[in-house]
Amino acid sequence: MYVRDAKNRDEAWLLDHIEAMGLDETAFRSRDYVIAMDERDNVKAGFGRYRVHKTDDGEFCELTSIGVLDGWRDQGVGAHVVERLVRTAGDEGFDTVYSLTDQPDYLAQFGFERVGEAKLPERLRERLEQKREGVAPEAVPMRIDPERFQMPSRLREAFKGAAAAEGDTEPEEGPEDFGIDPDEATYKYDTGR
Repeated sequence: MYVRDAKNRDEAWLLDHIEAMGLDETAFRSRDYVIAMDERDNVKAGFGRYRVHKTDDGEFCELTSIGVLDGWRDQGVGAHVVERLVRTAGDEGFDTVYSLTDQPDYLAQFGFERVGEAKLPERLRERLEQKREGVAPEAVPMRIDPERFQMPSRLREAFKGAAAAEGDTEPEEGPEDFGIDPDEATYKYDTGR
């Protein structure tokens, strides 16, 4: 398993899974995402977003739209997505990384702490309100200093041997997925024989 930056060709896959999981797709840009991959079968297992908010008061980094596909959960996939996003934020010079989440206990295991809404930058208070009105009514603000991020060893070990549960792999795409009727379609070089 490894985590890589998303590519333009991942856009449709990301949007499908963000919608299916009911996650935040506000101002979607595929280049803001990372994807956890199973290197053996080249299968996508999870994803997350690093979003920068530019304001007159400075720039603020938010982690959002973190999701792990069924069959890949409880194997450290989400933890490694979060780790990659936090490390990227630290490398970009952010001293604080925020997340507005309805899963605060999950992020707390890495060192994220709850922050009072009044202490949030104004732009993130607006985002919190939007999330509560939309995809995450129970969202609470969390933050971490990237230098303080800690990966629990059990999640690091689980990630090394992560594998999809039987029957939870994505089906192969066929002609029907692209609106083609294979019984009626003709092709450019079809001779009709």
